[in-house]
Amino acid sequence: MTCAKLGLTPDFDQSGAYVQSWLRALKDDKRLIFKAASEAQKAAEWLAKGKPAEKEEGAAA
Repeated sequence: MTCAKLGLTPDFDQSGAYVQSWLRALKDDKRLIFKAASEAQKAAEWLAKGKPAEKEEGAAA
């Protein structure tokens, strides 16, 4: 969803291996999904904000 929102086209060439790695990790730690979801939400929000505005030139002097 984040890619669509940002106008990016995802590359699904490695998606099978990616999903398999997550399945292995989730078998080892049942709480990992909550940590991953939290971090993904933070990343999506950060990306949605875009580049932070630069400080005004006069403010730094």
